[in-house]
Amino acid sequence: MSQEDAIYRARREKLERIIQLGIEPYPNRFDRTHEISEVPEKFGNLSAEELERRGIEVRVAGRIISFRPHGKAGFAHLFDGKGRLQVYFKKDELSERDFKLFKLLDIGDFIGVSGPLFRTKTGELTVMVKEVSFLAKSFRPLPEKWHGLTDVELRYRQRYLDLIANPEVRRKFEIRAKIIQAFRDFLNKEGFLEVETPMMQPIPGGATARPFKTFHNALGIHLYLRIAPELYLKRLVVGGIERVYEINKNFRNEGISTQHNPEFTMLEFYMAYVDYQMMMDFTERMFSYVAEKALGKKEITYNGETISLEPPWRRITLKDALTKWANIEPEDLSDENRLAKIASERNIDISDCKTRGKIIAKLFDELVQPLLIKPTFIIDYPRDISPLSKSKPDDPNTVERFELFIGGLEVANGYSELNDPEDQRRRFEEQVKERAKGDVEAHTMDKDYVRALEYGMPPTTGEGVGIDRVAMLFTDSRSIREVILFPQLKPKETD
Repeated sequence: MSQEDAIYRARREKLERIIQLGIEPYPNRFDRTHEISEVPEKFGNLSAEELERRGIEVRVAGRIISFRPHGKAGFAHLFDGKGRLQVYFKKDELSERDFKLFKLLDIGDFIGVSGPLFRTKTGELTVMVKEVSFLAKSFRPLPEKWHGLTDVELRYRQRYLDLIANPEVRRKFEIRAKIIQAFRDFLNKEGFLEVETPMMQPIPGGATARPFKTFHNALGIHLYLRIAPELYLKRLVVGGIERVYEINKNFRNEGISTQHNPEFTMLEFYMAYVDYQMMMDFTERMFSYVAEKALGKKEITYNGETISLEPPWRRITLKDALTKWANIEPEDLSDENRLAKIASERNIDISDCKTRGKIIAKLFDELVQPLLIKPTFIIDYPRDISPLSKSKPDDPNTVERFELFIGGLEVANGYSELNDPEDQRRRFEEQVKERAKGDVEAHTMDKDYVRALEYGMPPTTGEGVGIDRVAMLFTDSRSIREVILFPQLKPKETD
């Protein structure tokens, strides 16, 4: 029998003895006067004499995270996810049943206690326990005796243990929640309407990515988990909702890395009557607002770098960025064979790049993106990798598109939306041809979306913001798994 199995069996036996005391092992409720974190906030400045004079009684509950019984007395610390508080058990202060219960407690158990506050000889604020309520048994030992959970894979597979053992993890998800709320507040103040669009779609559209596929039995049709909400949100712009957004999940059947999870959270929004230059101005204001609300300041620290989010931010074309940082001559960017040779010389695999634009994008990803630490808009992308973007008036092969990079991460993508239905139909047809050649990420034809454009869509710009990557930046996390509560992992056999 393993040590863990022995602990499990011993604790099951303790639960049976608790039940024999006439104690309900899993009660439905416990009425608290305070959360544990509130006690030091409200009473932490009172002296021992003041606490004794005022006789402040509290009822608190939490998980036992330390336990030091000594015969007829003992100390413990309770933790409720936000704070910890010391409690003191003494036989003379407890009923006979409660003292017997005290002897059967383990680290990890949930209990409720009531009693007056006092200070120990070392000055620590403590509850003198008068009554104990048993709330739930922990059959398995907490990781590493509460000294922390360091096995990265175990942290992600059993996030509940990670939250117990590593309090700073909770802080990351609190910041993530503030980020989402701040985006929502900013857009609402700017007159946007929040909506929900289908997660299961008959045509996977709005991005160039491989979808997840499922089957709807009642309808007898294949459906796809959405790779983006774009085409549905733009239908709403056609319908007269000039400012619209959605914060929700996207799904892409692609590789997993420190920056990619197959299920991720995206903010996507659309604004009529603006172009991509105006949208970049808007984005600068929005990110500054979100940082102020989530962190209390307009700068972040990521990977050892202090990064200011104060506007204005740097803007540079994709071509100029490759020339400046990758030393690729402008004339080489129009020659697919020369680009392929450059990729080979620099050991960059372009076997999955079916077009010149995709080769350019791959060279940028490998050679330039890691260098973009301070906020930078890379603008003006090749038409063939941007099938939903509007071309520049003076260059039909280049589109009005930007991507935002901070800390070496791509965090947003936006463009002036293509609203010419005939041009959009031709773009879709080009994508269908690329798909026939083997490009599984090429866009499929969406006739209904073209039909929607035929009713007329005003000049519009849209943007997608990767919430998970913003959370990475704002919490100084190197892996996307650090900011997703339950990231996708390869299944593992468990007992």
